[in-house]
Amino acid sequence: MLYTYILPYIALISAVAFFLGRSRALAAARQIGDIRSLHSLPGHYGMLAALGCAIPALLIFAVWQIVEPSIITTIITHSLPAEMQQLSKNEFSLILNDIRNIVTGNIVSNSANEAIREAAEQYIELQTGYQSIITILVTAAMILCTGGIYYWIKADLRARNIVESVIMFLLFSCSVVAVLTTVGIVLSVLFESLRFFKAVPLTDFLFGLDWSPQTAMRADQEGSSGAFGAVPVFAGTMLIATIAMIVAIPIGLMSAIYLSEYARPAFRTIAKPMLEILAGIPTVVYGFFAALTVAPFLRDSGSLFGLSISSESAMAAGLVMGIMIIPFISSLSDDVIHAVPQAMRDGSLGLGATKFETIKNVVMPAALPGIVGGVLLAVSRAIGETMIVVMAAGLSANLTANPFKAVTTVTVQIVTLLVGDQEFDSPKTLAAFALGLFLFLFTLILNFIALRVVRRYREQYE
Repeated sequence: MLYTYILPYIALISAVAFFLGRSRALAAARQIGDIRSLHSLPGHYGMLAALGCAIPALLIFAVWQIVEPSIITTIITHSLPAEMQQLSKNEFSLILNDIRNIVTGNIVSNSANEAIREAAEQYIELQTGYQSIITILVTAAMILCTGGIYYWIKADLRARNIVESVIMFLLFSCSVVAVLTTVGIVLSVLFESLRFFKAVPLTDFLFGLDWSPQTAMRADQEGSSGAFGAVPVFAGTMLIATIAMIVAIPIGLMSAIYLSEYARPAFRTIAKPMLEILAGIPTVVYGFFAALTVAPFLRDSGSLFGLSISSESAMAAGLVMGIMIIPFISSLSDDVIHAVPQAMRDGSLGLGATKFETIKNVVMPAALPGIVGGVLLAVSRAIGETMIVVMAAGLSANLTANPFKAVTTVTVQIVTLLVGDQEFDSPKTLAAFALGLFLFLFTLILNFIALRVVRRYREQYE
């Protein structure tokens, strides 16, 4: 990248500005007495100078990063031969992609024609030239702003108030960016889902029992017209998630209670990190474990009892997924239970309650909000898992409650629908957004239910 040095360069100059501002404040303090005559600490004056140096430079750099591709692309477009400029939009975009790939080194320039090679060379020249210009502008902005603040620093300058206001504005901006990002994700999924529901009725999607999203890519091509009944996909998701939670919730919660209330400190110090290692194992490793160990074991065990168990089954995926999410419940619940004040336990024991009764009637109600949060996180993790399902449960959208049959989930189908040569505006591709929308709504409902449960038990406890 041509601009990789800009951010370290800005950080270095801002550090110099910090020490200049701080020394200026100390000099102003010596002129009128001592450091106690300053309105703010010397570090606040240095921070003011550093912020005044960095913020304008970062704004210039950020704006240029946004507008640079369009400016250079426009110049390159007008420099291409006329016959290339008259190509269709899709064909011309392929030429621009070839130019960018040559610039980034993804393809060899010898494989492109002369016009594209020349355009790539011009692209690099423009980038290099604009790099020098932006460096000069950033340097000039930092020098001017630092110099202005340097001479502005006086003993009575309210540097602390200004710095705190700037930092508060930056924190507020970060919060706004996070909120707007969430809104943007929701709206993008919603708009594409509405496009899908224009082609496929909502009732067919929600209540249809056949999921076969394959469609013909062209009007003259033979192929399926597609069936978009999502009930089998939703049922498979719930089946695998239910199996996973049946495994994870009891084991995770009971292990958390033991580690927090019964285990010795030495054992807890060793056992908890070992349990949390499960959360750090890549999901593809769990997928291998499910496909190569658990699924064959279930199939062979079922044959001993005369049961027909598929090589790819919801049970295999659910069991391994449950093992994977045990740390989410165990670790969070252990921390929450461990945080319950010891005085509450002592009071219960002092009234004659047994240790089990204390855990059941005092500790668990007090820790319930955190436990519900951990369970909710585990449910969301189970619903959003993809790799284990692909490797252990398969891609077949079967409407069944039999855990020994092959099923699929929403996330697996989203990945499948967005891979391939299908046009982006086809119902097959847009179906992925519809599935994502309802997955989001389901997660939202889970959060609402969890909040209601927490509020109810908090009221009873208080």
